[in-house]
Amino acid sequence: MTMSNLPPLVTVFGGSGFVGRHVVRALAKRGYRIRVAVRRPDLAGFLRPAGYAGQIQLVQANLRYRASVDQAVAGSTHVINCVGILFESGKNSFDAVQEFGAKAVAEAARAAGATLTHVSAIGADAKSASSYGRSKGRAEDAILSILPGAVILRPSIVFGREDGFFNKFADMARSMPFLPLIGGGHTKFQPVFVEDVAEAVALSVDGKARPGTIYELGGAEVLTFKQCLEEVLRVTYRKRPFVSLPFGIASFIGSIASKIPLITPPLTSDQVTLLKNDNVVSGAAEQEGRTLKGLGIAPTLLSSILPSYLVQYRVQGQFTGSGKAA
Repeated sequence: MTMSNLPPLVTVFGGSGFVGRHVVRALAKRGYRIRVAVRRPDLAGFLRPAGYAGQIQLVQANLRYRASVDQAVAGSTHVINCVGILFESGKNSFDAVQEFGAKAVAEAARAAGATLTHVSAIGADAKSASSYGRSKGRAEDAILSILPGAVILRPSIVFGREDGFFNKFADMARSMPFLPLIGGGHTKFQPVFVEDVAEAVALSVDGKARPGTIYELGGAEVLTFKQCLEEVLRVTYRKRPFVSLPFGIASFIGSIASKIPLITPPLTSDQVTLLKNDNVVSGAAEQEGRTLKGLGIAPTLLSSILPSYLVQYRVQGQFTGSGKAA
């Protein structure tokens, strides 16, 4: 038997994405060797400075091609899957990426004798009315059948400098005369800081999460969709009226937007379906300690982070005073 003094090797699928890049940094600080498996390694070079020379290795992998998954996992002690898509495009369907891909990662981890952490989402349910939610739910079921000891993390909407939620609506407030309240803006969210999610992932690699457990990760406060948009306007010093958009109309707009080629749809009908249900940590998860606090992480307040990156959407950036609402 060959002994090695090298730190454990962790493979991170989707390590160049919004959540994945923070996971890579959290692991690098702990001294792990990290193999980042992405479709375009040539675009992920920005990750290397997060670690010491040679600590972070970039490899090509695509969850739709099993051979590349097996190769990326080979020799790893732990595998993390951060891959997820918010809308379907070409061959990158929810089923292909979030179900088949997640299953391939779990099978590869089992074959390599590695443990697994899978980043899912609150709302994952094999019986969900949303295609996104169904694929996430079926993926979780498949993973736990393949690796019963896998750790699954379900975050609510994730906020941070590169997020696709608060940045999107701050940009809309900058360019539009109003902001839409889909379904009246009553849907509840529990925004969670991306670095808190990354820390939860890193703790699972450390062996401090309960094997075979589904954790629900929510932030320090529950806000309605309308309250989230009000926070965006407060931070960016802008004044915009709200226009209520019924679910039916929003779904129709989303279906049309999804058919326009060569653009990222601002909204899809499937996302509207997701908005019909609250996106918060369940009472059961709270009681059973399957939360950030259960992992020993104090959730970060949205208001303590949001101004640090939404400042760019103010009329004069950081030089805009609170009395200069536009």
